[in-house]
Amino acid sequence: MKSTARIALCATALLFVHSATAADPVRGEQIFGQCAACHAVGPDAKHKFGPALNGVFERDAASAEGYEYSAALKKAAVENPSWTEESLEAFLEAPLSYLPGTKMAYPGVADAIDRRDIIAYLSTIHTDGTSDVLPANPPAVTDAKPALQAPRPLAKDAAVPTHGVLHLGRKALAEEIAAWDIDIRPDGAGLPTGRGIASDGGVIYDAQCASCHGVFGEGEGRWPILAGGFDTLTDDRPEKTIGSYWPFLSTVFDYVKRAMPFGNARSLSDDDVYALTAYLLYLNDQVDEDFELNAENFASITMPNEQNFIADNRAEEPSYRLDEEPCMANCMAGEATVTQRARVLDVTPDTDEDSSATGID
Repeated sequence: MKSTARIALCATALLFVHSATAADPVRGEQIFGQCAACHAVGPDAKHKFGPALNGVFERDAASAEGYEYSAALKKAAVENPSWTEESLEAFLEAPLSYLPGTKMAYPGVADAIDRRDIIAYLSTIHTDGTSDVLPANPPAVTDAKPALQAPRPLAKDAAVPTHGVLHLGRKALAEEIAAWDIDIRPDGAGLPTGRGIASDGGVIYDAQCASCHGVFGEGEGRWPILAGGFDTLTDDRPEKTIGSYWPFLSTVFDYVKRAMPFGNARSLSDDDVYALTAYLLYLNDQVDEDFELNAENFASITMPNEQNFIADNRAEEPSYRLDEEPCMANCMAGEATVTQRARVLDVTPDTDEDSSATGID
């Protein structure tokens, strides 16, 4: 939305007008793939984390039926009821800076040409989801028939390779394995080189995490709470946060590196992940805001609830040993009895005998 407080938008708009003739909606459709995690378009488009974008220039702003917009966007829509190419271009460049309080926790589309092409693509999509976009180079119609190819040899007729008997593929290269081998052990094994300060992680968190997880890690809507919850694990409704429940810091680092931020996973550098992990420790009162987390001190961090987890020792049980057959019937002496009930799920049958048993939610 064009805000009266944003005089600098005029320069952006002027640049857009001068370059609009080069906008490519077909290319914009391809770039829109990075938006599809949160937004849908087309005849069957449904709201996701963000609203469906059919007819974004044909309807009023913040008016898609069935979607709950942020208070910031609804307020802006009162002042400027329609999106324009200029205002949408400025919004896409830096959503959280252009409209503080927006639910769009995305760093923005940095390239001006990419933004212009995305907007050109959205401008072709009507309210009913139909689009005016045509292939840039439609295939030529021809009656020529494809040339016949010789049949490929069957695997059973091929020589058995030295690396196996499936006749498929090749051994993975070391660099290919390294690209996937990013898991982190609690003792720090697997950590990448890097470092990050908690206060720097706070800047990243505010820009890319707070709209879902809350300014102080308290959670927004259906998104998880990340901080607090201490001394609640014995409550009927415990708050299982990073500080109150998670046993190892490696779980935090690994998950952030793999899956966050939402809709733009794997976009953070290793230093960013270190800084964010340090900031999450700060939100849970485990470190100061000037604390630096790095590969050298990572394993020295002990989470508050680590001592309440026990090691998985099932491999030591007789049924898991190679020299023992697992028990399949009458494995315990006596008759099985219900001692506790899953009240919320209501999966345990009611009987007069166990109606007074302690419940588990």
